[in-house]
Amino acid sequence: MIVAFSVAPSGTPSPNSPSPGEGDASLHNAVAAAVAVVRESGLPNRTDSMFTTIEGEWDEVFAVVKAATEAVGQFGSRVSLVLKADIRPGHSGELDGKVERLEAALEARSS
Repeated sequence: MIVAFSVAPSGTPSPNSPSPGEGDASLHNAVAAAVAVVRESGLPNRTDSMFTTIEGEWDEVFAVVKAATEAVGQFGSRVSLVLKADIRPGHSGELDGKVERLEAALEARSS
């Protein structure tokens, strides 16, 4: 399965927050905490400006999403999670495979 997710804190950070009183509306420190969890998982992943995408089996992917969400929870009193999943049993390598097929189709159109 492939899961694309975005997780962000909101509300007031606790005094024990990793970046209390920063006064910056940017979420880069919270996002970095989540992405670090994903990368440390060892599962195939990719991060862009809006989502982090991870590939693996159901239980392992959702365990990583949960841990990333918990990491972001340190930065606020609540957390928002947006998730989209492509559940296709028996397939792997689709994180790159889907993009490769798209690029091949685009190249065929321009020939």
